[in-house]
Amino acid sequence: MPETSALAQDILAHHAAAFAGFSPEPVPAPTRQDAVYLAALQACSALGFIAHDAECLARAWQARAERTGQAQPGVWPDAPEDFGLQPLPRAQAFAPCPQNLGLYAVLPDADWVGRMARAGVPTVQLRYKSADPAAIDREVRAAVQAVQGTGALLFINDHWRAAIDAGAYGIHLGQEDLDALSAAELQTLRSSGLRLGVSTHGYAEMVRADAVGPSYIAMGAVFPTTLKKMATAPQGVGRLGVYARLLRHYPQVAIGGIGAEQFAQVLATGVGSIAVVRALVNAPDPEESAARLMQLMRS
Repeated sequence: MPETSALAQDILAHHAAAFAGFSPEPVPAPTRQDAVYLAALQACSALGFIAHDAECLARAWQARAERTGQAQPGVWPDAPEDFGLQPLPRAQAFAPCPQNLGLYAVLPDADWVGRMARAGVPTVQLRYKSADPAAIDREVRAAVQAVQGTGALLFINDHWRAAIDAGAYGIHLGQEDLDALSAAELQTLRSSGLRLGVSTHGYAEMVRADAVGPSYIAMGAVFPTTLKKMATAPQGVGRLGVYARLLRHYPQVAIGGIGAEQFAQVLATGVGSIAVVRALVNAPDPEESAARLMQLMRS
């Protein structure tokens, strides 16, 4: 295998253009001493991948080198087995959902859910913020009722017990919510038959999500967004493309600051769904905007 620093420079030379725009990150303390691992850890940190993602990539690069006998600095790793993802068929898996979820509207209340479902949006999510359990139950039930007869698939953000009780199609959880579930709660959720979507913001979180076998994986934020404070920088289309290749056996949802003008470049990565919030909720004519975005999805 090539000497470590030379191999790291070779990796950088091949991939710097694809991941331009990120500041270098400090190289984390290595957890092993293999040459390919060390080179990839250095290179991925220089490319701006934060510590746990650089570690994840370096381990995958080393696993591929051991599997193939080659360092392959010019080829970005994207084989699921090199990242330790579950082999198919997955031993742990939630109920499946369509591979292409299409336009995915993330909406603040049941009225909006019904409005966009009636406009033909194929996938909708209720992201209802409240600390009142009774209000949450009412809103979730209202959202389930609002999509009846429309064909829209309804995911409920966070409130998984209310989603089970109301008979929703699925639930969407962030990483912190997923980590907060006990083994018994996770089994209750899986046994309910609800589909599960999980938010991810990089390689380590994608590997974590794969361990529970969700129905789909959301990746973002792709572009800057003002809707919520993000712990990680916007991922950009270059990273989205390599994430999509790694997760090719999952339905994928791109999310975060995506407007109509970015649909073509996002869809070119191979993702089967784009989630939007402001592009609908803040639009002068939300139904017209939904129709235009669905047309962009089809084209």
